[in-house]
Amino acid sequence: MSYVEIPGAKVPIRMWADPASVEGSALQQLQNVATLPWIKGLAVMPDVHYGKGATVGSVIAMRGAVCPAAVGVDIGCGMSAVKTSLTANDLPGDLSRLRSRIEQVIPVGRGMHDDPVDPGRLHGFGTAGWDGFWERFGGVAEAVKFRQERATKQMGTLGGGNHFVEVCTDTTDSVWLMLHSGSRNIGKELAEHHIGVAQQLPHNQGLVDRDLAVFVADTPQMAAYRNDLFWAQEYAKYNRSIMMALLKDVIRKEFKKAKPAFEPEISAHHNYVAEERYDGVDLLVTRKGAIRAGSGEYGIIPGSMGTGSYIVKGLGNAKSFNSASHGAGRRMSRNAAKRRFTTKDLEQQTQGVECRKDSGVVDEIPGAYKPIEQVIDQQRDLVEVVAQIKQVVCVKG
Repeated sequence: MSYVEIPGAKVPIRMWADPASVEGSALQQLQNVATLPWIKGLAVMPDVHYGKGATVGSVIAMRGAVCPAAVGVDIGCGMSAVKTSLTANDLPGDLSRLRSRIEQVIPVGRGMHDDPVDPGRLHGFGTAGWDGFWERFGGVAEAVKFRQERATKQMGTLGGGNHFVEVCTDTTDSVWLMLHSGSRNIGKELAEHHIGVAQQLPHNQGLVDRDLAVFVADTPQMAAYRNDLFWAQEYAKYNRSIMMALLKDVIRKEFKKAKPAFEPEISAHHNYVAEERYDGVDLLVTRKGAIRAGSGEYGIIPGSMGTGSYIVKGLGNAKSFNSASHGAGRRMSRNAAKRRFTTKDLEQQTQGVECRKDSGVVDEIPGAYKPIEQVIDQQRDLVEVVAQIKQVVCVKG
């Protein structure tokens, strides 16, 4: 489908979804965003759903302003995927050992490494810029400085919720590695600090929703947020790169005889801000639950823990601000999923996948998400599918 345009106060809302299928609370959030004085455009992806602060699956283009709640608290959250030389025939019938090995080297949930990971010891990991990155921690908000040790030990860790590490196979039986994570606790604390600062600023007092408080250009508060935002986005990217390096090491050891090789890593943020130019105007584009899909750019659109995922290539559609969905998108809240489904349902819906099947991950059951095939179909003018993959191992926090 192409987009549907619905009226908004300052800009129309371009929606790559059937408005009738979007819950009222999300539509109201979008209408609120469209009232912001600085807004220049709003695009909505097919995985759209209500989110804390701002709608998940929204792409907000503003001139001279940025809304920290529209980035979300997991700054830089995103995906990484790597195609390997292994095939499905190389995988053992029982994948429990492989899952266990992954869980041993990549801490999940609130866990962290006992000692910070030394990237210099990781096979093929580029350390250029690493020292400079950590030196810049000295310039982030004082409010989070005391978290430095935790931030170093959480680098290369998964987190919980919808974050995961997967081993997948595609339709040609090639094996892929894929993971989903962000900036961990340090990104969350930076985000919460700046959202609090923004909400106190005088120019935000008349907004229809205090969650949409913004920083405006040429102010010290904007400068401080941009500094911390871009640092946290870099943290998230490094976090995924280190986890992928650790995951590759597990694969090398477990499949020594096959001598696995790895193609270049595909990596994409889906909660972030980018400086982009449209119609000759410099804009700050916030993607919350959306990936950049510029012409020829690779992206990753995952399903849920029991369904397929897609490797895609962007078509460069300026109407969506060169964006696409970040996944299937939830169709019910975590609490609603816990009320609706049981561990037996989880076992049925994740049949054939080596993963957790306990009450702690029932809120991540495939039935709580929109059908990924439908979500892909709704954005055929935004991306083309390069590969369709399906997990055989899924590690969750």
